[in-house]
Amino acid sequence: MRFEILRDPLWNNIRVDELTLRLIDTDIFQRLRYVRQLGLAYLVYPGATHTRFEHALGTYHLARGTLALMAEREVLDGADAEEQVIIRAAALLHDVGHYPFSHALEEIGQLHHEDVARPLITSGPIAEILGSEISPDAPQRVFDLVAGSSDSPLQGLISGSLDLDKIEYLKRDAFMCGVPYGEIDVDRLTNSLLVLDDPESGRPTIGVLEKGLSAIESLLFAKYQMYRNVYWHHAVRSATAMYKRMVEDALRAGAIDAELLPSYTDEGLLHRLEHAAPTPLLDALKSRRLYKRALEWPASQLDEGFGEWVATDRERTRDAEDTLASELGMAPGEVLLDFPIKTQMLGLDIPVQRRNGEVETLTGEGWPGTINLPTLSEALYTSARWLRVFVVRRVRISREQVRAVIEQ
Repeated sequence: MRFEILRDPLWNNIRVDELTLRLIDTDIFQRLRYVRQLGLAYLVYPGATHTRFEHALGTYHLARGTLALMAEREVLDGADAEEQVIIRAAALLHDVGHYPFSHALEEIGQLHHEDVARPLITSGPIAEILGSEISPDAPQRVFDLVAGSSDSPLQGLISGSLDLDKIEYLKRDAFMCGVPYGEIDVDRLTNSLLVLDDPESGRPTIGVLEKGLSAIESLLFAKYQMYRNVYWHHAVRSATAMYKRMVEDALRAGAIDAELLPSYTDEGLLHRLEHAAPTPLLDALKSRRLYKRALEWPASQLDEGFGEWVATDRERTRDAEDTLASELGMAPGEVLLDFPIKTQMLGLDIPVQRRNGEVETLTGEGWPGTINLPTLSEALYTSARWLRVFVVRRVRISREQVRAVIEQ
């Protein structure tokens, strides 16, 4: 089998086989060269211009290496060569459905990128390659892994608490942003992965040896630090809120077609908006005149459920923004609310093989002599997530005024 070597700043040499090269050469995958991994974070961290393309290659690289390690240790639960090829393809293709500027458009109600990926993987050129090179059912099997709905014991390598995607993006994002927060003990973690029978369901799934818990700690701390300092940085969230409102306004005005959004690149969408729906928001983003924080609250100081709809209900959020703008003598779109969509720093579904051979699920109760990872995860999460009010210019606004609008 012929292999090519791709040079990568994070992982050095990435070996790709002929099947992978064919998938990479499709127009669907090549679009990822022009979709930034971190959306508008480059407005804060100038080095954050890396794309979904190299991230996907890095995830594929980790999948190749992890599968080889697991095969050598004979912990693949009988997964044959074809299943391993399917896993590698899913690792490569997991982001083909991404919108321009990362996850932001999913926050305004657009289809999740996994749903966008369905026709891209199960029909067209990618499906033809997978079907002819692997098996007729390969496109569906690959998509099921990407969507997190596969019955494969190796599903957790593609989508789960310890998936390779997460390891890759944390390492790469920290490296490209120039911050020291993404340090994960990758070797220790990948050498600790194995297929275990889940104590709850009895089904085989990806788990970890107890000796790998320290590596899971490194993953948790890295994720927290990256969310706190990069992904949920106040200026990054300001730019993201501006972008969401700008695209939403263009969709409402009929200037762009929602069905075409997944086909745009970052610059392609901005170019379209510049010609079809030029607005002060677009000018401000292009010139990096970001909205400023007027008020903010960490989630740890909010009552349970307070303002959660800001993250999920765009109609209600838009109405609240315009109500506040009117009260402050501003135009619609000049006041923005932001509360990042809830995420887990660490899932509670990780089976662990104890040193005595017993398998237990990592739970909120913790184990004697170890850090209570799930409880720590929740504490870190609530301290990193903030509810914020952004405004186009400095203005006096009271907490009571904002609370009154949010509690309506």
